[in-house]
Amino acid sequence: MTGVESPAYVPGHGLLKGRTAVVTAAAGAGIGGATARRFLEEGARVLISDAHARRLKEFEAELAAEFEGVSALACDVTDEVQVQALFDAAVRQHGRLDIVVNNAGLGGTSDLVDMSDEQWSRVLDVTLNGTFRCTRAALRAFREGRHGDEGGRGGVIVNNASVVGWRAQAGQAHYAAAKAGVMALTRCAALEAAAFGVRVNAVSPSLAMHPHLVKVTTPELLEELTAREAFGRYAEPWEVANVIVFLASDYSSYMTGEAVSVSSQRA
Repeated sequence: MTGVESPAYVPGHGLLKGRTAVVTAAAGAGIGGATARRFLEEGARVLISDAHARRLKEFEAELAAEFEGVSALACDVTDEVQVQALFDAAVRQHGRLDIVVNNAGLGGTSDLVDMSDEQWSRVLDVTLNGTFRCTRAALRAFREGRHGDEGGRGGVIVNNASVVGWRAQAGQAHYAAAKAGVMALTRCAALEAAAFGVRVNAVSPSLAMHPHLVKVTTPELLEELTAREAFGRYAEPWEVANVIVFLASDYSSYMTGEAVSVSSQRA
């Protein structure tokens, strides 16, 4: 099947003007980096984070050459002390916190029958537990009133889930379980956070191409996954980031507890 060409890049429209955002796993490649760039294009101030300090600093410099209001702080989401320091830094630097994008996740391929406890636990700790730690830190900051403005706008959390949280894929039991957990966490957190005006949603991409994916996935599997997409191509990371912008903006003001599929997959 011949793939449809990627669409033209969509320019910013000031949808997040004046807001402060934290984006995890945003060291340049993939959805996190694309989200940070889109947020800056939409007028937000952005604190980017990643466990890879060198790549993070390089991407910070790249963004700072184009935009004002970008800063960086390395953070391993499996470390509670580092997570808390990240959210404290956002409030300290900007006096407020409006948006949190929990993008950190870890994949891998292993059949369950051969999977070790360490493989299972590592994926769950980064992908699910890391999202839990960052969501908890954000909700505490929001509950304390370290968000919003004179118009009463509440905080927003957007988690990165995956369509494999709904759909089975061989070799992905740990990742699928973690992403299904992220969806459940999102729904429960949304119910609790509504009491103090905070929305919590998730995006669930199918196949968004980035360099790390190429390293951990065989060409044969990538070809098979791409063929499943109705457009016959993978998503550009910025196409997923566009949906995250929507969920972070006032255009989604009545949405909470949702996992939005960003996919053209047919089955």
